Amino acid sequence: MLGDRPDDIASAWRFLRSGAVTLLPITDADASELDQLMRKYRDRPMDFADATLVRLAQRESLSTILTIDHDDFETYRIGKNTRFRIVPGRS
Repeated sequence: MLGDRPDDIASAWRFLRSGAVTLLPITDADASELDQLMRKYRDRPMDFADATLVRLAQRESLSTILTIDHDDFETYRIGKNTRFRIVPGRS
């Protein structure tokens, strides 16, 4: 999302360290669910990064996601039927 501009990357790290965002861990206990998600969406295919975001959303009861990957996240579901609210919206 940021490209490789050093000033933008530094700003992103300052934002993360500000406390405005909470980083959540993925642990060994999530491995089975990650595997199941990647198998479920193998036709996309779902990569590990997307699987971790969907798993965290399930585990933490979240439905809003910050991504520019609309095509995949409009397909993924939390649980069986809940769609993600994607931020930013499509332009």
